[in-house]
Formats: sequence, C-alpha cells, structure tokens
Amino acid sequence: MTTEFASTYETLLLRRERSRLHVTLNRPQVKNALNPTLLGELLAVFETLRERRDIKTVILRGAGGTFCAGADLKNMEKAFTEAPKPGEKDPIALNNRGYGTFLEMVNTTPQTVVAAVEGYAIAGGFGLLCVSDVAICTEDAGFAMSETAIGIVPAQIAPFVAQRIGVPNTRHLALTAARFKGPEALRLGIVHHLVKDSAELDGKLEEVLKQIDRCAPLANALTKAVVQKVGTEPLSQVLDFAADKFAEARRSPEAAEGLRAFAEKRPPKWAVE
Repeated sequence: MTTEFASTYETLLLRRERSRLHVTLNRPQVKNALNPTLLGELLAVFETLRERRDIKTVILRGAGGTFCAGADLKNMEKAFTEAPKPGEKDPIALNNRGYGTFLEMVNTTPQTVVAAVEGYAIAGGFGLLCVSDVAICTEDAGFAMSETAIGIVPAQIAPFVAQRIGVPNTRHLALTAARFKGPEALRLGIVHHLVKDSAELDGKLEEVLKQIDRCAPLANALTKAVVQKVGTEPLSQVLDFAADKFAEARRSPEAAEGLRAFAEKRPPKWAVE
C-alpha cells in the first residue's frame, strides 16, 4: 500500500508535479528557522518518501526568499534549562542527535534531492543544503556555519559538510564562522549551479529537473546508494555492492524499457510522463 502525505502542514507547503515533489519550508516570518514542529513535519515527509517509488525528485526551497536560517534560537534559549538526571543521557544531546537522524534520512532518501537556495542557508539550514544531491543558489545568497560564533557546536551538520567539501574546508568554515556568498559556495563545491537572481533560479531549476526527468527512478536510487558507500568501506566491498545494484537494475522493468527505447530511438516512458 502506498503511504500518503498529510493533507495539511503547519510549517510546510507541499506541491506534487508529476514525479516531482516540491517541499517548501514555510516559516518566512523567522527566515524558515527550524523549530520542533518544522523538523517533525520534515521528518514525517521524508519517512513517507522512503516508501514512494512514484516520486523521483524532491525540491527543497524556503518561502519568502530565504532557504533556512538554521535553528530557531529563541526556542533553543528557552529549552532544556534543567540539568540531566544522574545516569541518564543529557536531553540536549538527545535533541541534537535528532537533527542528525533527519539529515541521514534526507541524505539517503532514494529520491534525487534538489536544493534551490536564495536568501540564507545558515547553520542547520547549511547542513540541510549539504545533504542535497544537486544545489543551485543565487549570487547574493548567504552561507555560514555560524554555531561557534554563539558558543555552540555544529555537531550534527559538520560530518555532512565534511562529506561535501572535505575536512580542511569544513574546519576553516566551522572554526571561523565565516560568512560568504554564492560565488564562494560554488568554488567550494557546496552548490553546483550559480545564478544571478531569483528569476534565473527558477529557470535553472527547471533545466536541472528536466535533466533528472531523463534518468530512470530506480537507476538513480541505486546509483545514489553506490556513491554513498565510497570512503565508508573497503573498495572491494563497495565494488561488490555496486555489482549487486547493477544486477538489480539490469533485471528491472526499467532496464528492459530503457534498452528497448534506445533500440527504437525513442525516449523511455519515464522521460515522457
């Protein structure tokens, strides 16, 4: 049975477009800062996506011209004023680890995740950007791992940032809390496409989505799984895993359709839905 999304969300806007799902963070009054409600709704969406093979691409954006300004600091300041009880895990650590669980879910979702960034992608929002598969930003978009500047640690985002741009670059960004714009994000490899403004962002996004439309859903999901094994296991094990994924794809109806379409010189069915 296909799992369904909720009919309405308090902090998200969802829009289905064929095999694409547009997910918009919708707290523009606070630059889409992450609070428990927003994080809970995002987690629920991505839990549902793991079971949805009819959705190939997820587009992440922020309402009001800002991607995500990180954690809602007002909420953080009010929370967890009591000391941990003896013998129990600190509730601050448990809460913090929850964001890492969410980022893991986005990072490994079988769909191709595209982030369209304008305004700001700061702290937790920066981490969310770094688990996307394809990222586009405007020239004036602002970025930072700003946690250390307010006395906290980018604990859950740092591993994903390091996977994205390497440990040396992550150390530099985290230990200086440096703020930078779109061109530097492109140079570092945080984003893949740089555009002038929001109007061009929409155009580039559609161009990227059309490219993804040409790719088979299962093939993309399996390819993503293979690539994410690199650096985490010995090469021989990665190659064994990759061979299994190749066999799984080759025996699928997708491969049969793709090879038939190639021979008949026509687009495969998934590309003309």
